[in-house]
Amino acid sequence: MRTQVGIVGAGPAGLLLSHLLHLEGIDSVVLEVHSREHVENRVRAGVLEQGTVDLLAAAGVGERLKKQGLVHRGIELSFGGRRHRIDFAELTGGRCITVYAQHEVLKDLIHARLDAGGRVLFDVADASIHGIETERAVIRFRGVELECDFVAGCDGSHGISSGSIPAGAITVYERTYPFAWLGILAQAPPRSGELIYTSHDRGFALFSMRTPEITRLYLQCDPEEDIANWPDDRIWEELRTRLSTNDGWRPAEGPILKKEITGMRSLVVEPMQFGRLFLAGDAAHIVPPTGAKGLNLAVADVHVLSRALASYYDSGSMLLLDQYSATCLRRVWKVQRFSWWMTSMLHRLTGDDAFERRRQLAELDYVTSSRAAATSLAENYVGLPMELTKA
Repeated sequence: MRTQVGIVGAGPAGLLLSHLLHLEGIDSVVLEVHSREHVENRVRAGVLEQGTVDLLAAAGVGERLKKQGLVHRGIELSFGGRRHRIDFAELTGGRCITVYAQHEVLKDLIHARLDAGGRVLFDVADASIHGIETERAVIRFRGVELECDFVAGCDGSHGISSGSIPAGAITVYERTYPFAWLGILAQAPPRSGELIYTSHDRGFALFSMRTPEITRLYLQCDPEEDIANWPDDRIWEELRTRLSTNDGWRPAEGPILKKEITGMRSLVVEPMQFGRLFLAGDAAHIVPPTGAKGLNLAVADVHVLSRALASYYDSGSMLLLDQYSATCLRRVWKVQRFSWWMTSMLHRLTGDDAFERRRQLAELDYVTSSRAAATSLAENYVGLPMELTKA
């Protein structure tokens, strides 16, 4: 087989890259280890930055997003029994976020690629990457050799792409956090129109939603916690304790449809390219979910990569491809900083003393009482402008 760009991974990065390349007249093949059903039903967070929404709309895959996405003009920070609103739209000149589940984004992209005759191959469990230091990269799978001009590694931190780079050619920066999130989906109508981030003496909690009928909630817990130790009654009791406020507000309760515990870490691979292989999305970086940045960083990566590839096929110049890693990492580290800041401000660390707790509360008080501090949070949350991705 032959293609111009071989893409490993049918997540947000891989599928959107394939679609953007198609719009530029560039051929690609996407290989995915899981089934299509698994990809389209894997529940992941879905807070989309303004720039992500704009790019999806410009690429022609924003119709369902526009109809079904929940536009939020701000968030609330809750501490000391009171909620404090950060008005994104007012602080950033009208920029907002949109709640639209990641698997719905993937459904839209899969349909777009298949409707256009794109090649997206699922259940490819035996792929391997070769020749990335030459001008003839090859992806082998199912006894087939797929020849490529370039390979895009969009298969996550545990995929084959980053592992295909020789030892010593990249540096991995990583931090593991001493807590996790217990997340649930509940059949309960959201009692707030916006996300609520809560700092409580018992730990962090987050109120979110997926649809007007489904609430998404999270609790800070120990990363070694056994989910069996969290029956539904205990979950709701803890959510009531952490989320309820002095004015009598509390989340609506209902049957729990799904629950899981997810560890939290930060990771950055430098550089994000080697030879003819370019890493994008979770293959290049992981962020804690507090800042809602994972999917959005993946979109920013492939926005840069698609333009660089289009420039190469238009002019033969490798200039933008050579700058790909440096261009993306400028944004990646800003997002890592913001995600770390949100995480450290809102979560309780094991062994925190009274001084540290009072410092956290002072920071929350400052963010919610200073327009300058609130503007900084708002600008980062709705998404840094795409032009900041330039090297």
